[in-house]
Amino acid sequence: MTTLQPTTSQVAEFERTWSEPRGFIGALKTINNIPVAHRYMVTAAVFFLVGGVQALLMRIQLGTANNTFLSPDVYNQLFTMHGTTMMFLVVIPFIEALASYFLPLLLGTRDLPFPRLTALSYWTYLFGGIFLYSSFVVGAAPDGGWFSYLPLNDKEFAPGINMDFWDIGLSVAEVSAIGAAAEIIVGVLRMRAPGMTFARLPIFAWAMLIVAFMLILAFTPLVVATAMLELDRKGLTQFFDVARGGDPILWQHLFWVFGHPEVYIMFLPAVGIVSHVVQTFARRPLANYKAVVMTMVATGVVSFLLWAHHMFVAGMSPNAMRFFMIASMLIAIPAGIQVLSWIATLWGARARWTTSLHFVAGFIVLFVLGGLTGVMVASAPFDAQVHDSYFVVAHFHYVLIGGVIFPFFAGMYYWLPKITGRLLSERLGKWNFWIMFVGFNVAFFPMHIAGLLGMPRRVYTYETGLGWDVANLISTLGALTLGFGVLLFVINAARSGRRGKEAGNNPWSSDTLEWSEESPPPSAQFVSIPVVHSRHPLWNEGETTQRDVVLTAVPARWRGALCVSLRGAKPESIVHMPGPTPWPFLMSVAFVFLFAGALIDSGILAVIGAAGTSVTLVGWFWPTKSERMAVSEMATHDSHGQPPLGIAGPLANGWWGTLVLNVVLATALGTIVASYLYLAPRWTDRTPVDFTEMLLAWLAVLTALVGAVAAWWGGRDRNLNTADRRRFGLSVGFMLDAGLLVLLWWLYAYHETSSTRSIDALGSFYYLMFVFQAFITLLHFVWTGVSLVWAWRLPRDIRGLAPASNVALLSYFLVLSWVTVAITLYV
Repeated sequence: MTTLQPTTSQVAEFERTWSEPRGFIGALKTINNIPVAHRYMVTAAVFFLVGGVQALLMRIQLGTANNTFLSPDVYNQLFTMHGTTMMFLVVIPFIEALASYFLPLLLGTRDLPFPRLTALSYWTYLFGGIFLYSSFVVGAAPDGGWFSYLPLNDKEFAPGINMDFWDIGLSVAEVSAIGAAAEIIVGVLRMRAPGMTFARLPIFAWAMLIVAFMLILAFTPLVVATAMLELDRKGLTQFFDVARGGDPILWQHLFWVFGHPEVYIMFLPAVGIVSHVVQTFARRPLANYKAVVMTMVATGVVSFLLWAHHMFVAGMSPNAMRFFMIASMLIAIPAGIQVLSWIATLWGARARWTTSLHFVAGFIVLFVLGGLTGVMVASAPFDAQVHDSYFVVAHFHYVLIGGVIFPFFAGMYYWLPKITGRLLSERLGKWNFWIMFVGFNVAFFPMHIAGLLGMPRRVYTYETGLGWDVANLISTLGALTLGFGVLLFVINAARSGRRGKEAGNNPWSSDTLEWSEESPPPSAQFVSIPVVHSRHPLWNEGETTQRDVVLTAVPARWRGALCVSLRGAKPESIVHMPGPTPWPFLMSVAFVFLFAGALIDSGILAVIGAAGTSVTLVGWFWPTKSERMAVSEMATHDSHGQPPLGIAGPLANGWWGTLVLNVVLATALGTIVASYLYLAPRWTDRTPVDFTEMLLAWLAVLTALVGAVAAWWGGRDRNLNTADRRRFGLSVGFMLDAGLLVLLWWLYAYHETSSTRSIDALGSFYYLMFVFQAFITLLHFVWTGVSLVWAWRLPRDIRGLAPASNVALLSYFLVLSWVTVAITLYV
């Protein structure tokens, strides 16, 4: 492919195009990955410090017997918010921050595929965290545990709005994580440097790709579960009420279907970080790259097969116990292979023992110890003895702090010079490591002993003379030491930011593409897109990888990025990237009104939030000047030998984003149906299905199917000369969608869901499925309407092909959802 050589003026214009807007308003409009990632990191760090202070306060309370430092209510609030903060407001957002910052640099691209979604995810995360912590201001902080077990947290036993804060605030973190997952999936699959096949993909990119799929498959069920819980708390449904055909154990299943994969969602990015650190400072490629990749895939798959080992004492059949025991033990095998790979890489190497590598070595020791106790609690008989004891608390802190936080510190010492342009102090860094390592073991190892001696978890105090006094005092001293170690890192980072030695582009002589850019990287990353020929481009090809490049400062007047084919990573299309815009920020503000309305049952706030969301969606998708410029410039792309402009279909990122949306929606529907089937055996006195109601349901299926065919007909051809066919197909689809909405209302009214949904769990599922179908059908109806407006008003505008192509893709899920609901409820 021919490379266009840019002029000096083109390069200057390119840099202006990608520059960040200035001032306060400009900060609200910024969507570039690097400033958004900075905000993610700082916000997650603040929440980390807050969660750490909460942990220290609890350890002070437990340091001595019969302590009155904290009241029971305050302790429960701190206990709930500490777990919620660390799980949902620290680790996952920090992973998203690292992905937002480093994936474009590692992949050799200019940004992630949906920059506005990146900004929206951040603002939603920030406002959601503030919303959650505002509960302390009004004296209603969540106090039912970060797992919100039922029935203790239903409206009868938790009548205040404390757990409503938790439920609604948690939903915000879930939506933010799912949005980030869509970014990562499309980014890794489509926006790699030419030549970067999957066999040459950096380990961290592999880890984030697997994690992104796991985020969708784990967080979506939690979104459904928290919605079901909030509907129960509002008195609209009865999913978890035993007296009305529900079951509180269903909540545990739904929560741990998320909760255990969540552990590996946090662990796999750590695997990626450790792999980069090990091979960099060992100065040799990672031993058995393919095995590490395959074990990460295996970890992602198996992690969804062992959720119920958290529920061994909740009651299950012996065969179910055997299955989950085996799955829980199998998950240790991939981790063992990864540890052996790192040890093999370091074995015999003249490794450079930096602070970063020290944290990796500490991680390996702590994670192995946590893994050993994990195999122990995977055994149902042993778990029955230590369940809900401090032995389990010790185990998961060894896994989560030792196995996740220590690699994150390794990553900070490794990548912070790239972020700030300055090196951290190695002397202070090694003190930082040893104090944290010693403090961690002193804090958490005695908890194993206290647990084996019978100390239960989730207690705010204990009597003296039970044998727990010494272990708790030592743990508290260790926690304070660990906190001092974290403080040393803060001091080191602040000091290096002002007086640290300049890092240069590649202070570690590393192998991956991020080190070929300046430190810190400019807003216009990769003015020249490199071509990759190996897994270690800077080692095998030198730091002048850009000698073999494509898209050198092209395009200059609008933001554009290169997309490649899945298998061969060959240039396939150039996609238009949006510029600075306030819509993500404004949409997040609208979300705040929705949260507040749901919290206090205010219809006015909810309507304001819904209206604001609708307005911002219109602004979000409104055609822009830069889009018109892109279409105009790329109309003659063939004469320059450049790939075509990706507007619609598989050449466009929007098509892939719609595909991910289908996966999210299918996972949500699968969660609802699985919950229905779990409870169905209890409904022995259910009324036989009415024939008319069944007929209406299958008529809706037929209508959806014909509408999908019409949408496919209207969106399948990318040729502007077929505008008449596009208009016809979309018009038929639009009318059928309208008919589908009428049928849905008719079906809803005929079933009289409004009077039965609060009577029993079965009626609740009818209600939930009708609401879900109404959302999907309305979404498809509006989307088809937008496509139809394009087809009629601007039939020759190539941009109109995108909504038509994407709505055809959504049509397939619409049919699937109607068939699934009809079979579930009426067959």
